[in-house]
Amino acid sequence: MRSKSLYIFVFFLLLTGMSSFGQSAKQKALEAKRLKFQQELKQLNALLYSDQKKEKDVLTMVEDLNTKISIRRNLIRVTNDQANLLTREINANQNEISSLRDQLAVLKKEYSEMVIKSYKSKSEQSRVMFLLSSDNFKQAYKRLQYIKQYADYQKDQAELIKVKTQKLQELNTELVRRRNDKEQLVAENRLAKKEMEKELASQEKLMASIRQNMSTYVSKIKRKQQEIDEIDREINRLIREAIAASNKKAGKSPASKGFALTPEAKIIAKNFVSNKGKLPWPVEKGIVKVRYGTQRSPIDPTLEIKSNGVRIATERNAQVRAVFEGEVLAVMGKKYTNPTVLIQHGNYVTAYKNLAKVYVKKGDKISRKQTIGEVFTNRQGQSILFFSIHKEDQSTVNPASWIYRM
Repeated sequence: MRSKSLYIFVFFLLLTGMSSFGQSAKQKALEAKRLKFQQELKQLNALLYSDQKKEKDVLTMVEDLNTKISIRRNLIRVTNDQANLLTREINANQNEISSLRDQLAVLKKEYSEMVIKSYKSKSEQSRVMFLLSSDNFKQAYKRLQYIKQYADYQKDQAELIKVKTQKLQELNTELVRRRNDKEQLVAENRLAKKEMEKELASQEKLMASIRQNMSTYVSKIKRKQQEIDEIDREINRLIREAIAASNKKAGKSPASKGFALTPEAKIIAKNFVSNKGKLPWPVEKGIVKVRYGTQRSPIDPTLEIKSNGVRIATERNAQVRAVFEGEVLAVMGKKYTNPTVLIQHGNYVTAYKNLAKVYVKKGDKISRKQTIGEVFTNRQGQSILFFSIHKEDQSTVNPASWIYRM
């Protein structure tokens, strides 16, 4: 069976290679997450902690620290996962190295015995006598085949030793690299934990000052939530009015549910849905401070904060851009609140709240990434964009499922 053992070993290498590829894919995915969290921390520091001269109120400071600690925890968790996976890979590598060493020892011993045996019977005369002593032609042919197969087997054994030796060298090199990677990750995690300890201490210090006058801060949180709810109710009212107007224009009952879409609007609606998860961010640089959904207040866990969208911290004078093509449904501007722009994308409406400047008006056709305004920056130097996605049935969806890598 020429080359059978070599083929078996090559198949074995392919299997272990596929296993290593699977582990490598996991490491790549974890590394991508780790780099993402590192970038988020870098952005957070640049956006929220760059101007130390600005005096922040305690609630804002707690929110910022809470965001920072949350990202730091995610970073530590992912780094731990990477280190643990490396440990498993290192152990598997060491087992494979031990197995290969044992196989090489057996192969070299067999090969050595073969070489000695071949040397003793290597003369051409011995081979000729071996063939001539055959009883018949058939036996002579079989003996000739045996000589050839033996020579081929000897070559295969030599090649097998060469392949396994090379594989062993590669595994040893990879083992050293993975051990170094693990040591680096452990060192990074040690530093990250120290930073988080400092942040937790700062948070506790702030919370101690808040607890001295908790009722005042709770009232402030509730008042802020009421303002947000009022804006959301106004958005829903405007969407209802727009639906009624579109149906009236199309000759349908104003009470009909859903927008009466033109052929062009239907194409936009289809394209908007097909781009789910690939939409650009509404600002070029930003970090999500408050995520979508109902969550507990970091000040008082008994309080619920309802967020129909996301709150994105961005840079001063950041330009706000449309996440997809569409038409300006409305520009909201109420007393004591900053403007909000609503853009219709077929059956969906995106809302861009807390603007300082607005560059568009109702009825304008908007293209993807077109600048529609500028985010408002408060006295504390913070620029926060409130972004949400609304459906025609007055419900909202999680922007993180629609915006690329949010």
